[in-house]
Amino acid sequence: MLAAALPRALCRLAARRCPAGLPPPRTAWRGGARGEEGGGRAGSGRRRWARPVGGALGSLGALSLFPRDDEEDGEDAIIQLLKRAKLSVMKGELGEADRLLHQALRLSHQADNRKAIVYTYSMMANVAFMQGQLDNAEKLYKASMSYLLAGETKEDDNAILEMSLKLASIYAAQKQHKLALAGYEFCILTLEEKIAKQKDLPEDVLPAEEKANTRLLLGMSLDSYARYLLSINQLPVAQKMYEKALQISNDVQGETHPQTVVLMNDLATVLDAQGHYDEAYSCVKRAAELAKETQHPEEHMVLNNLAAILMHKEDFLQAKQVYKEALKQAQEKGDVASVQHIQEELAELAKRRKGSK
Repeated sequence: MLAAALPRALCRLAARRCPAGLPPPRTAWRGGARGEEGGGRAGSGRRRWARPVGGALGSLGALSLFPRDDEEDGEDAIIQLLKRAKLSVMKGELGEADRLLHQALRLSHQADNRKAIVYTYSMMANVAFMQGQLDNAEKLYKASMSYLLAGETKEDDNAILEMSLKLASIYAAQKQHKLALAGYEFCILTLEEKIAKQKDLPEDVLPAEEKANTRLLLGMSLDSYARYLLSINQLPVAQKMYEKALQISNDVQGETHPQTVVLMNDLATVLDAQGHYDEAYSCVKRAAELAKETQHPEEHMVLNNLAAILMHKEDFLQAKQVYKEALKQAQEKGDVASVQHIQEELAELAKRRKGSK
C-alpha cells in the first residue's frame, strides 16, 4: 500500500539529478502569497498557515535526554547554538544559520543525542530549502526521517508527514512529477485517514489542539498540491484542492485569518483561469472585502486579482479603478514587482478598452 510504504521509500531514494534551476516563480499578483511548497522558488514566499505545534521534533526546551548532572553543559551548548541559528534564520542570515547548525550537529553526534540530531537535521534542511539548495535539502530531510523512523516514530506522525510534504515540494520544483504526485497523494490520503480515525476520540485521549494541528497540516498539503497542479495546468483538480484547503482554513482558523483570505484569492485565480468569471468574481470580491477589513499585508495583490477578473468580465471602468488602488498600495509598500506588473496590466486594459470600441 502506497500510504504505508512511501516514507521509507522516500528515505531510500538516491538524490536524483535534474536539470539545474527551478521552475519560473509564480508571481505574487496571480494569487496572493506564495508558500514554500509548490511551483514557486523555494523559500521565496510567505506561508500563513498556523504552524502545527508539538510533534515529534518538539521545541528547543524539550531536547533534554541527558541526566542534568552529567551532561548539562553539553546540552546547553547545543540548545544555545540552535537558538542562535533560529535567530539567524529570522534575520535572513542563512549562511550564519547553516554554520551554527553544523556546529550543533557535531556536538549532537558527539553526545549521541538523537533528538538533537533529528532537530538539527530538520533545521538544516529548512535552511537549505530556503536557499534553493534542493538536492541538499532532500538529503537532509531524508536523514531526519530516517532517524525518526528508526526510533518509535510512526509513519503517520505529523513530523514525518510534514517532511514528506517538503520532499514532495522539492520534487515538484525539480519537475520530478511522478515523485511529486506520489508524495502529495501520500500526505493527503494519510492525513485524511488519520483525521477520520481521530474524529470521535474524547478530549482526554486526544486533545482538540492536536486534532486541529493535524487538520492544519492537511490544509497545508492541499494548498501546496493545488499550487503544483495549477503550475502544470491541471485546473479542475487544483480547484478541488483549493476548495478543500479553504474549508479547513475557514473551519480551524476563521474567515478573517490571513491564510483564509489568501486561499479565497487563490481559488478565484484557478476559477478565472478556467473562464468561470462570475464565480471567480464572487470569490475574489469577498477576499478583497476581508483583506480591507483586516488590513491584510497583501491587500494590493488581492485587489490586483480583483481588477484582472473585472477586466476578463469586460467591466473595464471598474477594473481601472481597482487597478489604480492596487497600484497606490503597492507603491506605498515598496513592492516593486507588483508595481511593474500592475502598470503592465493597466496598459493591457487600455488596449482591451480601445479594441472593444
